[in-house]
Amino acid sequence: MSEPLHVEVSELASGQIREAEAWWRANRTKAPNAIREELERAAGLVAAQPQVGTRARNLSLTGVRRLHLARIRYDLYYRVTDMPAQLEILAFWHTSRGSKPPI
Repeated sequence: MSEPLHVEVSELASGQIREAEAWWRANRTKAPNAIREELERAAGLVAAQPQVGTRARNLSLTGVRRLHLARIRYDLYYRVTDMPAQLEILAFWHTSRGSKPPI
C-alpha cells in the first residue's frame, strides 16, 4: 500500500468549512464537533484511497470526485493533482442546496 497523499484545502472549501462549522456548533449542540470529525475521517479516507468517491459530473473542472458524508449531509469535492502529487479539497457543499458547488 502506498503512502496517503498530502491534503490541501482550497480557499473556497476552507471558507465553506468555516461557515458550516459555525452554523453547526450553534444549531447542533448535541454533536458540535461532527463537521470536524467527519472531515478528518473523510480526508484520511480519500488521501489513502482517492478513487473512493464518485466522479462529479457537470463541473467546469475535470477529474473531480465527490464523497457523500451521510452523518452531516454534506458532499466533499476533491481531486488528485500531479504536480505536486496531492489531494486537493475543492468544495464542501450541503446536499439540500439542490445545485452544484461553484468550482
